[in-house]
Amino acid sequence: MSDAVRAGDVWKRFGALEVLRGVNLTVPAGITYGLLGPSGSGKTTLIRVLLGLSRPDRGAVTVLGRAIPDRAILQHIGYMPQLPALYYDLTARENIAFFARTYGLTDRRPVDEVLELVQLAGRADSPLRTFSGGMLQRTSLACALVHRPRLLFLDEPTVGLDPLLRATFWGHFRRLNETGVTIMLTSHMMEEAEQADRLGILRGGAFLAEGTPEELCRRVGAANLKSVYLTLAETQGEPN
Repeated sequence: MSDAVRAGDVWKRFGALEVLRGVNLTVPAGITYGLLGPSGSGKTTLIRVLLGLSRPDRGAVTVLGRAIPDRAILQHIGYMPQLPALYYDLTARENIAFFARTYGLTDRRPVDEVLELVQLAGRADSPLRTFSGGMLQRTSLACALVHRPRLLFLDEPTVGLDPLLRATFWGHFRRLNETGVTIMLTSHMMEEAEQADRLGILRGGAFLAEGTPEELCRRVGAANLKSVYLTLAETQGEPN
């Protein structure tokens, strides 16, 4: 399988608001693909459509070779939402173990491994109500990784993390790519997006441009992604 994700002419409306406008997307397997754009640009809605959590009004979506929605494919997908979906009266270990069991895992080793990865082994048995925002973010990522998915959807995965831990996460993302895992992440931070293999720049529910960070900079004649976005937004305006 050469492509992990495909979306063709996807539209989504909430009431009078068009959130996605004819999105076309192809994500090759084994890369990190970034969706870059400001709040309200459609990033999270697109992720939810790709997961089958929200049905498009028009268009088709294929994930890991299966048309979405398809409940059977969820076994191979990890999802970290923008707002942690966790149980605050339970410990970090109990939260991660709960998600592991939903995927049929009873072995403790995967839980211990992701606790080490997100540097929470020392607080594994503390209830989440005692955690900071960054620690909750790390717990949420551990829950998405524990079953070793083939495809990871990460919505703003490193918000609130210090630079050293962010670098640790990106190192792990790269190792996952090397084993064939595909990662799709959203971000509004330009420096974060620069680390993705390919980018789709969203504004007003439509792509302004798509390509590698280097291709986008070269195409626009800009030195960095911030300049790319500002130039595209100014020249193309709000998508129709």
